[in-house]
Amino acid sequence: MEIPAQGITAPAAVYEIAGRRFEIGSRGFADAIADAHAAHQRPRCLCLAEGVEMYVARLGEGFIVKRMPDTGSHHAPDCPSYEPPAEFSGLGQVLGSAITEDPATGETTLKLDFPLTKMPGRSQMPPAGGDSDSVTSDGAKLSLRGLLHYLWDQAELTRWHPGFAGKRTWSTVRKHLLLAAEDKVARGGSLRSRLYIPEVFSVEQRDAINARRISLWSQAVAVPGKQQQLMLTIAEIKEIVPARYGFKAALKHVPDQAFALDEQIYRRLARRFERELALWGAAEDIHMVMIATFNVATAGIPTIVELSLMPATQHWLPVEDGYEKQLVDRLVVDGRSFVKGLRYNMGAGSEIASATLTDCEGSAPLLFVDHSGIYGSKQQIHAGDPSVPVWRWNPSSEAMPSLPPRHPHHPTAVESAVDLR
Repeated sequence: MEIPAQGITAPAAVYEIAGRRFEIGSRGFADAIADAHAAHQRPRCLCLAEGVEMYVARLGEGFIVKRMPDTGSHHAPDCPSYEPPAEFSGLGQVLGSAITEDPATGETTLKLDFPLTKMPGRSQMPPAGGDSDSVTSDGAKLSLRGLLHYLWDQAELTRWHPGFAGKRTWSTVRKHLLLAAEDKVARGGSLRSRLYIPEVFSVEQRDAINARRISLWSQAVAVPGKQQQLMLTIAEIKEIVPARYGFKAALKHVPDQAFALDEQIYRRLARRFERELALWGAAEDIHMVMIATFNVATAGIPTIVELSLMPATQHWLPVEDGYEKQLVDRLVVDGRSFVKGLRYNMGAGSEIASATLTDCEGSAPLLFVDHSGIYGSKQQIHAGDPSVPVWRWNPSSEAMPSLPPRHPHHPTAVESAVDLR
């Protein structure tokens, strides 16, 4: 998905539409893609000489040019539409099964392995498929963590360019996640309508923010004896602690309303998310992102049913552990451009590319952190395409090697920034 840029003066992607060339945001571009949508025409991205076919989808009141399904790796590495090959991340396992995109309508249907309804009196942690230590897990449906990773990818929050430094705030993260959810369907309904992402808190806007929150949550209010509709939330956790009665999760930007947890979930958190919580506790610049399903109890208190956690760096780039954080921090400090890889449903025993560099000459190098021997289990090593450059680091036996060199003519941060993420 390509999130529309705002306030950009730098060069943008160039498309061929009905025999004419347009840059995103240029004069006539909006009318051209509207006409292409009406005529069922396919624009071509001109990042390569032969072009790459795209399609036009409706987004709100306007239109957006999107990649054809499973074609992200066909684009040039420095193109805004580029995606690393799906087989080197957890996306390859779920694409086409748990995630199906229809270019005719622009809608993407998601199959979930967790419910969005609940009978009274039941709560649980995410099923083992998404967060267990097993080597493989089911790719037919998205786990909670898999859904969070998918939306993070679709919001292009896994992309990094030096020009994004200082511009990726919670407000930006929220905006892009909501846009990413706009055309997604799950359990027969709109995913966006079920998704609560806290607004940036403002004392002056407190009443208006609370009113919008109460209105959105009304669909999840418990009705005694009836099946309850569940909401989804993606938010940054401030703390998870015992409360006067039971346990609670306090969220950033929601200072006046904690989320209740039952004792079963609270007690299992440390065991299920030991690595994530250890990183959060040790690194002051780590954001802990939570995705959870919740309902609103008859007393008006939001109560978590299932949850999953994802640590992210100060720039909101997801990391699995301290070793990935070292790599991502090194890439950011060195001014590199890259796409962060995500695990989706895959267990810790399966190898994925931690990052893909998009500022190198030729094919985009895949960066792997080899955890073999660190967590007491062997990884399944992905053989992959021998023509794709691979960089490996085994933290248990060596210092971090030198990174693949940047293309000598790669544009500077200011010249190639395509979004204010």
